[in-house]
Amino acid sequence: MSQSQARVSTSRPDRYAKQLVSHLGRRNPPRQEGAGMRLTFDRGSSVVTPGEDFLLLQAYADTAEDLAFVEDVVARHLLRFGEQDQLTVQWEPVGSP
Repeated sequence: MSQSQARVSTSRPDRYAKQLVSHLGRRNPPRQEGAGMRLTFDRGSSVVTPGEDFLLLQAYADTAEDLAFVEDVVARHLLRFGEQDQLTVQWEPVGSP
C-alpha cells in the first residue's frame, strides 16, 4: 500500500477539517478514526485530522497512480476552501516504496 501525508499550517484546522469532510464525504459517509475522519474514494482513502495549528492529511492507495489521485482530490478541495488563507499542501511519502 502506498501512503503519504501533508501537514498544512492553519489557524483554523477544525473549520477546514469539518468543511473538507462534509464536502468529500457526500458519496461515502466518513468514519471516525482516532482524532480524525476517514474519507473513502473509489481509488483509495484519506484521513483528515485537525491539530493545534495544523491540519494533518493522510492519503492511502494500492498504487502510486491511485495515491496521486487521492492526494489531488483532497488538496484541490482544501486549497479552494482555504484560498483566502493561502494554504499550501506539500505531500510527503510515508514508509517504504
